[in-house]
Amino acid sequence: MKLLSPSPSAWRWIFSLLLAVPLLAAAAEPLPNWKDGPSKKAIESFVSAVTTEGTKDYVPPAERIAVFDNDGTLWSEQPMYFQVLFSYAEVHRLAPQHPEWKEQQPFKAVLEGDHEALAAAGMDGLMKIVGATHTGISTEAFTANAEAWLAKAVHPKSQKPFTEMVYQPMLELLAYLRANGFKTYIVSGGEVAFMRAFAEEVYGIPPEQVIGTTFVSQFQNQDGKLSILRMPKLAHNDDGPGKPESIDAIIGRRPIFAFGNSDGDLQMLQWTAAGSGKRFMGLVHHTDAKREWAYDRDSKIGKLDKALDEANAKGWTVVDMATEWAQVFPFASATNMQ
Repeated sequence: MKLLSPSPSAWRWIFSLLLAVPLLAAAAEPLPNWKDGPSKKAIESFVSAVTTEGTKDYVPPAERIAVFDNDGTLWSEQPMYFQVLFSYAEVHRLAPQHPEWKEQQPFKAVLEGDHEALAAAGMDGLMKIVGATHTGISTEAFTANAEAWLAKAVHPKSQKPFTEMVYQPMLELLAYLRANGFKTYIVSGGEVAFMRAFAEEVYGIPPEQVIGTTFVSQFQNQDGKLSILRMPKLAHNDDGPGKPESIDAIIGRRPIFAFGNSDGDLQMLQWTAAGSGKRFMGLVHHTDAKREWAYDRDSKIGKLDKALDEANAKGWTVVDMATEWAQVFPFASATNMQ
């Protein structure tokens, strides 16, 4: 029996079908790294409810506002906030211009790697470091400094670029929400210009949808050269109650979807929950010591205590990273981060 070879047109059809298979699979499974479980079910159920026209829970696209914390929610925050590591690196880079730092704390501690002295300096010491490395220059100059650091710096444990220390499931969630008519915002305690240096490329979130801690700024015109000078004075601390305050001031709409990971996100979640209609409040619970870190109530970074209690009491979604995420980072790694 002689087998007939497909015609050229038939081969093209077969080839097109083969190309379409992965696309159809992706369309059928928008959250591939979310394992079947309570969190994935809650997310998909919520999105279906608020996007199905003619139902009581339907929300018009203009009102589909989703807000996300950044540190510990969209990317890692251990062994310390990445912006702090950037600040320390900037102290080293700028040290030749400031010889007095060799004997002046907390800069001396940074240059010598004296972790005990840094800890003793506390928040006041950290603010001195941040002020020295984040202000006194234009926004453009600061952004260039942040981009240069992000382009070459690597995480101390994974040895991966910090922009790869993002959570693959959360990248999928951002894309899923946008595909369903949501407008996604970052609302973080991180400094706004630092986050804007990478947020659009990494998360697909443009600068105007990134909200964070801000410094007082001043318009400058120096011989026709225009710039925005970053002043050494805090304008707004976008943490805790500062988050709903900035949401109200900048977005002007109450979110219907909010995700955080710590007590610093509690008021943002409460503000979202207090609105009328269907709401989604979620927490990333860091339970994976093998692929990331395991911490919550006793952590000095990303402490999750009061928010966890309220989430459990009110039935908010708490994502168990160890059991509900198939993959944590875009790079597949089972390296113990502890």
